[in-house]
Amino acid sequence: MKTPKSHERIVLTGMGIVSPLGHDIESVWKAILAGRSGTARTTIFDASTFPTTFSAEVKDYDFRRYVEHPSRHDQCSRSSGFVIGATVQACRQAGIDVESQAPADHIDRTRMGIYLGAGEGSLDSDAFFAGILAAWNAERDEFAWPHANRIVQEQMQAAHELEQEPNMAVAHIARLTGARGPARSCLTACAASTQAVGEAMMLLRRGQADVMIAGGAHSMIHILGLTGFNRLTALSTRNDSPETASRPFCASRDGFVLGEGAAIVVLESLTSARKRGATILAELIGYGSSSDAYRVTDMHDEGRGAVQAMRAALADAGLTYRDIDYINTHGTSTHENDAVETLAIKTVFQERAKQVPASSVKSMLGHLIAAAGAAELITCVLAIRDGIVPPTINLNDPDPELDLDYVPNAARKMPLHIVMNESFGFGGQNNVVILKQYSEAREKPH
Repeated sequence: MKTPKSHERIVLTGMGIVSPLGHDIESVWKAILAGRSGTARTTIFDASTFPTTFSAEVKDYDFRRYVEHPSRHDQCSRSSGFVIGATVQACRQAGIDVESQAPADHIDRTRMGIYLGAGEGSLDSDAFFAGILAAWNAERDEFAWPHANRIVQEQMQAAHELEQEPNMAVAHIARLTGARGPARSCLTACAASTQAVGEAMMLLRRGQADVMIAGGAHSMIHILGLTGFNRLTALSTRNDSPETASRPFCASRDGFVLGEGAAIVVLESLTSARKRGATILAELIGYGSSSDAYRVTDMHDEGRGAVQAMRAALADAGLTYRDIDYINTHGTSTHENDAVETLAIKTVFQERAKQVPASSVKSMLGHLIAAAGAAELITCVLAIRDGIVPPTINLNDPDPELDLDYVPNAARKMPLHIVMNESFGFGGQNNVVILKQYSEAREKPH
């Protein structure tokens, strides 16, 4: 058994994404830098009677384009289909074989693991509700459970029901890549994929794996998902202008835009990456996690959980707030999140708070829920690579009480060395990852 490698450096060698702005890294990045919105009228189902009639859908996507053996993933859920495409992209960039029974990349599959922040699949609503309606006897004012069970069993398919389970996305990746190392899945709401990346990094540090495929996948653009968020009054209802509905940090913000997709990164120890000759895209250096221990849908009004997670990530990285060049905010466009997140940044960054750019790509991607953090982490890697901060679009009427530098409406060229990525989820889960531009030498903070 290998001894823990607490000082092992962890690097990122592959990235893949399927999102409302595109199905590959460069097209998504190009759209973000151009300030393009991925929001439009909902087409997956008829949402015309809902308070919110729009969303950020993944369009014109078929996972079969990415694999040679699509039958291995027959009847996969919508979100598992997304993660297949994102994983193929990330693995190919990292030089990892997919679908091969005898991988030629010389990676020990028992030392390659998977950690996803993966959401549940959607319920087969038509069959489910058909059973309920057929079993209700209005004249007797009673519900016939045996009749409902018969209808549901006749119409529902076992494979579709299995695919509702959040762990199934991990199962599809394992079959796709042959990974037989640590296999984990979490669903800490909107913070899930940032937690997956952070904890994958910790597994690598401890020497429990050499390579980890990490990230997230989710789609809640379905009847029950939309109903739930509308009932919580968390979604924008700006039906007259979907493209401008996601407006983080604006005075006129009225909720987030529900999105979907998948984002995957390949993490590995520096020893593994060097041995394989992999191209290193960035280095992960810090992770912090906390809970508000407060309310289910409300952040603590002083941002105590967010503050703790940011400070924990800085401590883990051996940095102070003075070392961060850019903050990729959670930035949901809800009144509460944007106000509390701004307060938390001010608390941690003190006199530098207004000097550090802090933008939200959710203004363009929408909110990918469990997949959001990993998608935003990818934009952080690209921001470091190209020396450019992505914008917060639709920021035309700034909230006078929110006075940080949110990079309004246009991307900004500037050198970036160390970046913080923040994710805060319903239930009070908070996860923060810090990454930096990779260099051969172990640099001291600049």
